[in-house]
Amino acid sequence: MIICQAPLRVSFLGGGTDYPEHFLRHGGAALSTTIDRYCIVSVHPLTSFVDYRFRIHYSKVESASSVDEIQHPSARECLRFLGIEGGVEIHYLNDLPARTGLGSSSSATVALLMALHAFRGRMVSRERVAAEAVHVERELIRERVGFQDQYAAAFGGFLHMQFGKNGSVDVRPVVLKEERIRELRRHLLLLYTGFQRTAHEILEEQVERTRSGSLAGELLKLGDLVAKGVDALASERPLGDFGGLLHEGWLIKRGLSSRITDEKIDDCYRRAREAGAIGGKLLGAGGGGFLLLLAPPERHGTVIAALPELKPVGFDFSAEGCRTIFYRS
Repeated sequence: MIICQAPLRVSFLGGGTDYPEHFLRHGGAALSTTIDRYCIVSVHPLTSFVDYRFRIHYSKVESASSVDEIQHPSARECLRFLGIEGGVEIHYLNDLPARTGLGSSSSATVALLMALHAFRGRMVSRERVAAEAVHVERELIRERVGFQDQYAAAFGGFLHMQFGKNGSVDVRPVVLKEERIRELRRHLLLLYTGFQRTAHEILEEQVERTRSGSLAGELLKLGDLVAKGVDALASERPLGDFGGLLHEGWLIKRGLSSRITDEKIDDCYRRAREAGAIGGKLLGAGGGGFLLLLAPPERHGTVIAALPELKPVGFDFSAEGCRTIFYRS
């Protein structure tokens, strides 16, 4: 049995510029971190006493005699991509709900690929498993996803990612002092809106507008905020400066698509700001999921009280990327 875990991620700045529809023409960048909430995937051989070749456990249980019969898109395409023809049982476990803007789909794909490689007796680099996850999600499943989630899940920690016009991905750790990390954590709130969404539907309009070039100006502004965000975190400036960048980024991002936000989300964000939040954003593609806010610690109680319909979720940062936590041949 092999068990691999990949962290969920919080994207601070640059989301949208990690799509090749944009960065192959203009370049792109993203600033993110990973948290101590995970997608865990286990892979082990099937017993010889069953009459199927695959068994997949997630929100439902599938038994299949061929890869083509598997309904779970990521499991099906990862198995096909690696040429695994049977004898495998796969279990998925998520610490937090899927489709909530924390990159859980990509974390699951990264963890599964690492586990399947180990199942075949191979240890692969984080860079390779991230690139393979991008290929599986974009080219095989045909999901409208960018590149940052897969690399965040694979590498972990505070990352400054740069996406080149030549298709390159440069992943650099953002080195922060421990006290600065603790200070940032004390300033952040993660609030669950209570509803989930499918990123593919949210992103359809945005990707089409990106492909046409009509969003180039806005995306360039979002990319420019990344370097400012890295500098704000790495310096000793007040974290309110970083919160201001989050606010600026959210104002730009909400204009990328009519589906990113709605009246309820806008009202929640307005009340949060009135209660003392400096900045924030809806994580992921938008449309629901988790709202990230930056506020002085002494204002957290007031902010939470102003948003009674949202559920605060505790978390900490995690410096670990995808890894194998159990291996038995």
